[in-house]
Amino acid sequence: MRRRELSLQLACAAWLGSLAGQSRAGLLTQGDAASALRITLERGANVAVDLLARVDGFLGNPKVRIELPGNLNDVAKWLAVIGQQRRVDELVTAMNRAAEAAVPKARRLLISAVKGLSVQDAQQIITGGENSVTAFFAEKTRAPLGQEFLPIVTQATEKVSLAEKYNQVASKAASLGMLDARDANIQEYVTGKALDGLYFMIGEEERRIRQDPAATGVALLKKVFGAMKPQN
Repeated sequence: MRRRELSLQLACAAWLGSLAGQSRAGLLTQGDAASALRITLERGANVAVDLLARVDGFLGNPKVRIELPGNLNDVAKWLAVIGQQRRVDELVTAMNRAAEAAVPKARRLLISAVKGLSVQDAQQIITGGENSVTAFFAEKTRAPLGQEFLPIVTQATEKVSLAEKYNQVASKAASLGMLDARDANIQEYVTGKALDGLYFMIGEEERRIRQDPAATGVALLKKVFGAMKPQN
């Protein structure tokens, strides 16, 4: 464990090197940078889960709200014209509620990914740009989380009568090249969108931390990310 910690600190040396020309850089250590990276990842994961795993976490957030895909929106408009808007709304609500119900399952795997952070992971996150945190979590957790989300999403969507019709219509649309095959099953579609929304919100929290580390109330984050801001 101590060897891994030392290696992670060394991996953060390049990060600190980028601060070399700034007046406060000398106050930082490799240990500070490694700890700040872990805190950022864990905080991003927890905040994202807390925001999404509640009523309207998906449905009420236009950034992650799950809508009907592609050409199925045209089908939905047609249903609305013939007086079936309530059924369409019911399906969209059910899709988002299913995502909200599944997201709590993510916390354990996300935190486990942070605790298992490798030297290579740290280097990729530090040098990988603004999407590096999202990419890290997606690579480490998307497949296992998809397996955990799918049964929950299936149970939630089975209660809606239009869900079965969705699969029939979507399958036909996919066979005609009018819809991506990955979107042809409502359970798999919602599972994928739920994961997309989760990783998106983690990335949003990371950006907030970088932009205003003082707002987190965590002294170490203020110290490390504050040192990265240009001095006036």
